[in-house]
Formats: sequence, structure tokens, C-alpha cells
Amino acid sequence: MATSLLLFKPSCLLIALITLLLVPLSSQISLYPAQTWSLLRIQHLLNYPPILRPWHSNSTFCNLEPNPHFTIVCYSNSVTQLHITGKPFSPSLPKTFSIDSFVTTLTRFPDLKVLSLTSLGLWGPLPAKIARLSNLEILNVSSNFLYGTIPHEISNLTNLETLILDHNLFDGPLPNWVNSLQLLAVLSLKNNSLNGTLPNSLSSMISLRIIDLSLNDLSGDVPDLTELTNLEVLDLGNNSFGPQFPKLGVKLVTIVLKNNRFGGSIPSNLESCNFLQRIDVSSNKFVGPFPPSLLSLPSVRYINIAGNRFTGMLFKNISCNDQLEYVDLSANLLSGMVPSCLDLGSKDKSVFYSQNCLSVMGDPTQHPDPFCQTQALAAGILPEKKRGSKSMEKAIVATCVVVGVVLCALLVGILVLYIFKRKNVRTIVLRPPRRLKENNGSTGNFSQTMTDSRYISPAIKLGALGIPSYRTFSLEEIEAATNNFDTSSFIGECSNGQMYRGSLADGSLVAIRCLKLKKKQASINFRNQIEIISKLRHRHLTSALGHCFEYYLDDSTVSRIFYIFEFVPNGNLRSNISHGVARQRLTWPQRISAAIGVAKGIQFLHGGIIPGLFRNNLKISNVLLDQNFVAKISCYSLPIIEQSMQTETQLEGASNGEKDKADGTDQGEKVDVYDFGVLLLEILCGRPIQSYYEVGIMRNQLQLSLTGDRAARRRFIDPVVNKSCSDESLKTVMEICMRCLSKEPAQRPSVEDVLWNLQFAAQVLARSCEASPLTPSRSSRS
Repeated sequence: MATSLLLFKPSCLLIALITLLLVPLSSQISLYPAQTWSLLRIQHLLNYPPILRPWHSNSTFCNLEPNPHFTIVCYSNSVTQLHITGKPFSPSLPKTFSIDSFVTTLTRFPDLKVLSLTSLGLWGPLPAKIARLSNLEILNVSSNFLYGTIPHEISNLTNLETLILDHNLFDGPLPNWVNSLQLLAVLSLKNNSLNGTLPNSLSSMISLRIIDLSLNDLSGDVPDLTELTNLEVLDLGNNSFGPQFPKLGVKLVTIVLKNNRFGGSIPSNLESCNFLQRIDVSSNKFVGPFPPSLLSLPSVRYINIAGNRFTGMLFKNISCNDQLEYVDLSANLLSGMVPSCLDLGSKDKSVFYSQNCLSVMGDPTQHPDPFCQTQALAAGILPEKKRGSKSMEKAIVATCVVVGVVLCALLVGILVLYIFKRKNVRTIVLRPPRRLKENNGSTGNFSQTMTDSRYISPAIKLGALGIPSYRTFSLEEIEAATNNFDTSSFIGECSNGQMYRGSLADGSLVAIRCLKLKKKQASINFRNQIEIISKLRHRHLTSALGHCFEYYLDDSTVSRIFYIFEFVPNGNLRSNISHGVARQRLTWPQRISAAIGVAKGIQFLHGGIIPGLFRNNLKISNVLLDQNFVAKISCYSLPIIEQSMQTETQLEGASNGEKDKADGTDQGEKVDVYDFGVLLLEILCGRPIQSYYEVGIMRNQLQLSLTGDRAARRRFIDPVVNKSCSDESLKTVMEICMRCLSKEPAQRPSVEDVLWNLQFAAQVLARSCEASPLTPSRSSRS
């Protein structure tokens, strides 16, 4: 037995040792009781979110299985890493939340090295006591509602290597003390409201690898960054930097300077950036020659120079990097030919070059060569003087003389024609108008339908809107406008088919909606629909310019209808409110004006034509803004063939009251009112609303803020417009928004009621601020 014991003991020891090694280290750690209590306190302060439901008083937190929502790492009875991630677009926490108490609880983890708290709805100014976490190496509090300036005390976190404050509401300048963080490698503050210029102290932070300050309101020249030899990523997009191109090192991998005010030319040292993979300098004011050598950099994958005034001649034999995936040269002053290395037939490459002076067959967007030369001279890009310049000057003078003579003759001809027309004006007026016929296989009299008075409300007669009259387009015109429906012209799906952007022969931009039809549908219905669409001309709608039919070859029935609408250039309402740079977002008067415009457009769709158009799938992304920031509804309901046929069958022999009920007029109006309430909600809070679940949450918060005091209302709305709106105006808009979002359709207001309240809010605002640009109409009709 003694021998067996001697044999047994070593084997037991070996098994115990193996077991000890196989058990994870964290499972052998029990937290200090104070830290366990602090984690439960965090759960309470975050209002017990579903992602933290596994936490309870008996939890061994260091043993919890990591998941995408939270991870806790422990060492020596203490938490060293805390990661909590909420759902994207989480609403702000209730007004009872205290950011000060929350950070105070965090300071009870003195050994914390990594703190990541994202998408949790945290709001308030970041307390200075965050600096008590002196061991922090990574701080990430992105996608919350934190506001105010970045506290100076963060400069005491000398071990900090990563600072991420993205997607918050921080304002003020980037602090000059930022160079106190000498170990900082990642500085990411994108999508905030930071303003002012960058501090020169940024030049001395040689440990920086990533700088992302995009989507702010920063301006001025960028400090010299040539000493930042470790810098790989620089993203300053969507600010107001400029005009000087920043001085950079040659080891950069990503350079993004889009949507700024940079000017001048591309510096020559950029052609020595052998590690450069991505460069985006689009939508700036760059001039001068575009260096083709950028296309052949050894690591380059992405180049975007669109929306500048780059000049130069491109040739077929220019070489490119074989790994190049994306090139956008559009909207510049380039001439010559598209390099053959930019193979348009490759699925792996996306190449765009419209609106230049390139020799491209079948591309109507290209300008003639003199256009680029004239624009270059206007931008101050002067060609070098060559020998024989005196003879060239003489030729220019001679040309000017000839042109002057031709212009004088043309003016005389116009004057004679004008006098002739004046003499014959009565004859012209008395002549009956010519009627245009359309060969479409229909036996119906289209001209009679076009003059049928029952389709247009006699109370609303629309005048000219400054756009061309409605007409029929040929299929060849549509194909040329969209480059044969090239993928680059595709805008997206709409409630009534696919949307394309096109350019007509005269250079005007249009939006083209394509609707595919079933075979054997009666073309007589098309006439009724075209009649309604031709009347859809209103200040607050994207107006129809015409249509085009495509036919089946076997029986000449209509296979597709193309609706051509005016193109609205200034983006949609969401991009100017919740996705825009703080300085460029719409002001409170502009937001009320846009809301009034949308309400007037909906009012016209409901009652401006007979029968009215309801259930218009109203979305904030479908409201476009023109160059004067006038709101225009796009993608509204169009008469669909199947619906028209079904409606005609249902309404045959019905009484007037039954027709309204069968048509769904009452319910359809209330659906549009609810959708308008969702749009108004995003106008108020300034954050994108992606689902109806979020609508319910935001509606509850809106209710709480309405029942609270003035400060509660101010906390709910977009901080960008907080100071520019009177409380009475704000409260009026919030109240009508709540009524629009009523769950019961019968409790929702009419469109006229909505419009009256919005105009009242505008008038109150105008009285409180005499300098307001908004002067609302008293009429409830357009």
C-alpha cells in the first residue's frame, strides 16, 4: 500500500497542475466587493438596458463570457478593461441620468486601462474627474450625446494612447494642450461641432498614427505635419480648412481632405508617397495641372479629385497601378483622352470622368475643349507664353473684331424680328393652338383628356414655375441622358420604380423614374395617369417635365414608362439637418420654413388635383432642397396602373360617400400626417431616425420634454438650433408633432391644421427675432 501511495501522489499532483493551467486566469479572480457594487451601480445608472441583463448581485464578473455588447477583463482582483456597447442610434438616457454620478462610479476602478462606452445614450458635459483614471490607455465614448468643450483635465492622462470621441456634440476648438498626450497614437473626434483652427502644438505629437477630425466646423490652415513620421491616416473631410494644402510627410496611407476650401495645386512631394493607398481631395477649390503620376503610385487604390478645377491633358498611354479600384476625375477641366489603363470593362474598377473636356464617344456630359480653356483662364491658370505670341495676339484681336461684327448683325436681326412679331401679334393670338398627337397604339383622344376639367381643382390654377412645359420625350433622349442607363447614373429605388440621374442635350439635369409594366395593360389608363402627372406642378414638389413610353415589339403595348422630373441639386433634408456639418446645418427658421413647404406640398397632393394622391411614403430623405433651400417632395405617390384599374372596378356605381371610403382618402391623409410627424421629429432632435421602434422611444421623450420646463425642451432639440429659436415657437412645433404621431388616426390633425400651427410658430419666431429671414404666408394654401 505504501508503494501504491507513492505512485498515486505524483500522478495527483500532475493532474492538479494540468487542471490549474487549463483554467482561465480570470476564473480564478474574484473582484473587490466595491468594484462589484460599482458595476451594478453602472447597470442602474444606464437604466438597466437589455444588454446588461446578465449582471446581478451574485455574478462573478470576471468569469462572464465576452460578447459584442460587453466585455470585462480583470487582473489581480480589479477591473482593467470595461467595454459596453449599446445598439446603434440608441436614444439619450432619461433626464434623471447624471453624467457626474456615472463618471464618479467609474473612478472606483483605479486600475482601468481600457474604457469603451459606445452608443449608450450618455448625455451631458464630460466631467473633469475622468482624469482620475490615471492608468487609462484607451478612452472611447463615441456615439453618445456628450456636449460642451473637451475638459482640460484629460491632458493629465499621460498614458493615453487612443482618444475616440466620435459622433457626439462636443464644441469649441481643439485644445492647445493636446500635445501633453505624448503617447497618443489615435486622435479621432469626427462628427462633432468643434470649431476654430487647429493648434500648432499638433505638429509636435510625433507618436500620432491616426488623425480623424472630419465632419466638424474647423477652419484655417493646417499646421505643419511633416515631423509626424508615424502618421498613416489623416481625415479632415467636411470642414472649412484651407486654402493652403497641408504640409505632410511621405509615409501616409490615407489622405482625405474632401469638402473643404483647399486651393492652389497638388504639391509635388505627394508623388513621392509610396505608401499612399487612398487620396480624396474632392469638392475643394484646387486649380492647376493634375499630376497623372498619382495614378501609378505603387500602393494607390482609391483616387477622388472630383469637383475641382484641375487642368491638363490626359493620354491613352498613361500608366496606372494594376490594383487601382476607384478613380473619380469628374467635374474638372481635364482634356485629352481617358487612359486605357482605366479599363471600364473591369468589374473591379469604378471610374468616373463626366463633366470634363475629354474625347469620349457618346458622352453628352463632356464639354467642348474651349470651355475648359475659358474656365482655366477665369480661374487664373494662365498658359505659358510661347514664341510667336505677338502673332497669336494679333489673331485674337482679329477674331474679336469678327465676333463683334457678327454680334451686331445678330442684334439687328433680332430687332427686325421683334418688330415683325409686334405687327402680327393679333393674328398669332387668334390662331387656334396646334394639338400634338402621340403615336402610342391608343385609340383614345389624348387631347380631350388633357383638357378634361375634372382632373384639376378649379380652386387651384398653377402658373409657370420657371421650368419647361410638359412634353413627350423619345427613348433615344432618355438613353442618351443616362448614358444608356449606366450604373453611375443610378440614384436608387423609389416607391414607384428605379431612379436615374440624367443630363439632357441642353445640359440641364433631370431625375428619371422608370416604371416597369405588365404585358397587355390597357393604354387608355396611361392617358389618365399622364394627365394627372402633367398637372403635378407646385413650388414644393419636384415637378414633372414629361414622360416617355417604351413598347413591346410584338404587339406594341407599353413595357416601361419613364417619368422625367426636375433635378434638385442641394441634397435632401436629412443631409442638411442630421448628417451635415454643424455650421452648415439648417437654422431653426430654415427648418420651420422647410416644414411649412412640405406641409403645403402634401396639401396640394391631397386636394390640389382630383382625385387626390394619398399615402405618399413621406420620408425626410425624400424631401429635397433647391439652391434657395426651398423644400420639394420627391418620390410621392404616382398613379400606378394596377391601382387605377382596381379603383375603377371598386368605385363603379358607388355613391360619393362610399367612394371616399373605398378610396381610402381619410385613412390615406392620416397616414401622410403620421409620416409628416416622423419627419418633424427628426427636424426637432437633429438625429437620424431609422425605424418606427425609435419613433416610439423619441415620441415618449418628446412627451416628457413637453410636460417639463423650458430647460427640458431645450435638452430634447438639436443643440445646433438651441439658441436660435424662441420657446413659444419651439413648443408649438413640438405640440403639433405630438398630435401628428398619435396612435389613433382619428386623433391626428388635418394637413390644414398642421400648416396653420407651423405658420403660427414662424410668426411667433419672426416677432421674437426681427432679423429672421422667414416671412410666412397668411394663407393656408400655396
